[in-house]
Amino acid sequence: MITILIVVLLVLLILNVPLAIGVAFASMVALLNSDLSEFVAIQRMITGLDSFPLMSIPLFMLAGKIMEKGGISKRLVDFAGSIVGSVTGGFAIIAVIASMFFAAISGSAPATVVAIGSIIVPAMIKEGYDKKFALALIASAGTIGIIIPPSIPFITYGISANTSVGDLFVAGVLPGILMGLALIIYAYIISKKRNYKGLEKSSWANFWKHFKKSILGLLMPIIILGGIYSGYFTPTESGAVASVYGLVVALFIYRTMKFKDLKTTFVEAGVLSAMVLFIIAAANLMSWVITVEQIPTKLAGVLMEITSSPAMFIVIIMLIFFVVGMFVEINAAIILIVPILLPILGMYEINLVYFGVLMIVNLAIGLLTPPLGVNLFVAKSLDTIRFDELVKAVIPFIGIMIVVLALLVIFPQISLVLLGG
Repeated sequence: MITILIVVLLVLLILNVPLAIGVAFASMVALLNSDLSEFVAIQRMITGLDSFPLMSIPLFMLAGKIMEKGGISKRLVDFAGSIVGSVTGGFAIIAVIASMFFAAISGSAPATVVAIGSIIVPAMIKEGYDKKFALALIASAGTIGIIIPPSIPFITYGISANTSVGDLFVAGVLPGILMGLALIIYAYIISKKRNYKGLEKSSWANFWKHFKKSILGLLMPIIILGGIYSGYFTPTESGAVASVYGLVVALFIYRTMKFKDLKTTFVEAGVLSAMVLFIIAAANLMSWVITVEQIPTKLAGVLMEITSSPAMFIVIIMLIFFVVGMFVEINAAIILIVPILLPILGMYEINLVYFGVLMIVNLAIGLLTPPLGVNLFVAKSLDTIRFDELVKAVIPFIGIMIVVLALLVIFPQISLVLLGG
């Protein structure tokens, strides 16, 4: 079954068949060549989506779209500018800080790239920044969207590993901030070298003006995490709270959205949600086929023979994730791999929350690596540039993210300290 599944899937991927369809079809073919009924395929796909926490994915997709359409991203960019705009490379630093703010609202990396990049990239180019640098920076900063909570991949991982989504959200805070700081330092060094000057010196009056304009957007992550940990609502319900809060702010307070805009906003969020959930359903089916064939048990035996060290095991798995991230969508990768690794993680006594952070940060690098590189394609759509030029420009940023990942591997406390670990 596994040989048939892998061969069929590789052929379909080479033929450029959409990932969800390829995964589902390959799993079906494998089932047809076994003693199992093909009706199991539909059952497993539906069962894979029959999860209350999964409801938060379309809700957070909707919240991100509302914030994007409602002009919240513009206010966040202006607020970031009032803090660091006068520093050397001000626009580059604003791009990262605004992405961190938006990441704490949307939970989606591509949404962060579009919402912040569509505002900041034209401004950077106008101020004399190299186009390749500007696009590579915003593509990299967008990856923070799935590290700082709320994060859709964290939700997917929590469901797959039967681990607290709330704990994962908290564990992602410091790694996300660390990633942002690393990108800011690199942006500052490059700006200093290329003489990218800052904006006019800011003032307290300017800071307070933009703070007051953006405060309602900045409050959203506080409401989400505060509500979860105070027990007022679950991580799933927080998605509904975020969506309703965003609608109230955009429609009645900022008045940057009209009721006629709601149809487009809901449809776009629905399409994005359907794409992600279809991939998750197909990946659930493939994961089940792999489990039936006892691949997790066999793989555990092989890895235990290679090394008995948890640290060495993590290094090996991180290298595998780096390659997987180049070819497989993040949520699909999580659902395919986590069930296989769960028994092995138990043998090595590795904290599931800590491992989840490492996995998401590692797979986030895949958003910048061809051939999948979702953030690269989104960033490329913001301006005219050859894809190979953008790939070359993003290489240093990939190096920075790998350094941050290495720090998280070496120092688990970065991920666990806020949980008291």
